[in-house]
Parts: sequence; structure tokens; C-alpha cells
Amino acid sequence: MNTRTIPTLTMLALTLSLGASSLALASADTSPKPGGVYRLKPGIYVANGSDCAAPANAAIRQYDGKGLSTAHTRACKATVRSQQRGGSYTVDQSCIDAGAGPAPRVVQRQQIVVRDALHFTQVIKGDRTSYQYCPVYQLPVDLQKAVR
Repeated sequence: MNTRTIPTLTMLALTLSLGASSLALASADTSPKPGGVYRLKPGIYVANGSDCAAPANAAIRQYDGKGLSTAHTRACKATVRSQQRGGSYTVDQSCIDAGAGPAPRVVQRQQIVVRDALHFTQVIKGDRTSYQYCPVYQLPVDLQKAVR
């Protein structure tokens, strides 16, 4: 074997090693892919500036493909009234108005602007809040259970 072959073999081994690592990392994400009414990744989102590891209840939104629930609402379903280019939706969202137990269903008009599969802005009665996706492993244990 000549001296030119050794660097080539080393580079081949490194390439194969990195390729296998990349495949292992890519396959580690078993969470649902983006989709549903807003084409967002299902899961927990927190208001920008909030920490995924310790978000305040008011900063949390959960997207299940049908709507955006809060800590105090559940079973939300968004009905799209109009959709603009650029990912802007005007919706009537219907939710059960309690985190648990019996409660009435309420409807609220919202505008949702989807920047990409991991970021959106919610506008309700002129109040605008932007949210970002939190990977499950970054969430506190109680929210991890809610997502699974």
C-alpha cells in the first residue's frame, strides 16, 4: 500500500462513520410530521421569550393538527374562513373552555400567520403573540406526558 492510499482510506472511513451518525440522528425524531389545518408540527409551542423547560401556562399553545389549545382549553377545532398567500389564516376556533371537566364550547375569531412548520403568530382581538415549537425532550415532564 502506498502513502497516497492511507489518507484516502481514512477519509472513506470518516465519511462512512459520519454518514451512519447522520442516519441515526435523523431516525431519532419520532414525533409527528408537520400537517393539519396550519401545516405546523404537532406539539407544544411557547411564546417567544419563554423557556421550553419552564413556560408559564399563559405562554403555552398545543397544536394537534385540528386547532391550538391553551392550558385552559381543550378539543379545539379551527374552521378556516379565509387563507391568504404567505400562510395567513382567518379562523373561527371552537374549544371546550376548561382544561378538564364539563364546560361550554366557545368560538373565537383568530388570525394565525404560519412562518414555517415550527413558528406561528396568533392574533386575537388585536393582540399579537408569536410562538415557537419546543422539542419534547426540552419540555417539563408534565408537558412531555401531554404530548405523548
